[in-house]
Amino acid sequence: MTILVTDPSLEERLILERKNAGADRYDEVWEGVYVMTPMPNVEHQEFVTGLASIFQEIVVWPRLGKVCAGLNLSDRDDDWEHDYRVPDVAVFLNETRAENLDTHLRGAVDFLVEVTSPGDRTREKLPFYGRLGVRELLVVDRQTWALELYAFQSGALQKRGRCTLETGDTLRSTILPLTFRLVAGEPRPQIEVTQTEGGRSWLV
Repeated sequence: MTILVTDPSLEERLILERKNAGADRYDEVWEGVYVMTPMPNVEHQEFVTGLASIFQEIVVWPRLGKVCAGLNLSDRDDDWEHDYRVPDVAVFLNETRAENLDTHLRGAVDFLVEVTSPGDRTREKLPFYGRLGVRELLVVDRQTWALELYAFQSGALQKRGRCTLETGDTLRSTILPLTFRLVAGEPRPQIEVTQTEGGRSWLV
């Protein structure tokens, strides 16, 4: 169910209440429309923390770039709060074209992760990320249990591959020295992340 609030005083009160309760961390603004995103559950955060930790080891410790679990991403220098998204994980390499403006990143981040939650609009963010020139995006679909890898081509993010438990396919990043594969696990499927150079593997 979606609620449209047209009462300015109620809108301000709702936003302030979420801010005071710390529930607005993942909220976004889509071209002036305030979007209240679902609060992530434990499983969602397990994926975010696990993947961010691997990227930290692969990217940050060798001083190849930076990793953030959640940040504001916009296409604007000023008035960025009018239009921004909050990806679950962002990787920006040393040579990145994205610009760090302290409050937010502007432009083409190198690698993003989005973990789906019931009721969210993950795939509706793709045109925005494509407009920014995001180089790669990994979607962890928890509704159908699939991994999807998108790459920037011809001015948009195009799907390069999809992995399910049934197909057993491996998705290879061209930005990070990693491959991703969905494998069986309990109580849920797991993501097998493998380093292409050295062959180290992790399960998330």
